[in-house]
Amino acid sequence: MIDPPLTQIPLAAYLLVGVVLFVTGITCMIAKRNLIGILIGIELVLNAGTINLAAMSSPFVAGSSLPPLDGQIFALFVILLAAAEAAAALAIALTFYGGYATIDVDHGDRLKG
Repeated sequence: MIDPPLTQIPLAAYLLVGVVLFVTGITCMIAKRNLIGILIGIELVLNAGTINLAAMSSPFVAGSSLPPLDGQIFALFVILLAAAEAAAALAIALTFYGGYATIDVDHGDRLKG
């Protein structure tokens, strides 16, 4: 059996997915009152940026015979940054929960500096 030819997904589809993720992440950060919901929103925004970086660096956009790796390298950096951000934020959330027995960010106005 012969496989049908692969069709290329247009760049606009990747950018649309990135925009949807970005808007969803911003909405999640604004609407949620607990720290975990805000962290999920931040991760969605970072993933939207990663998708856009990888999509814009495809060889079809650059028009070169050599594949450009700038977008993939920056996307890898964003993924590493997101992992470090998630680890630090979860440590802060656990400390916050230990002191206040809640993760509602409205109770954080009593923090000492």
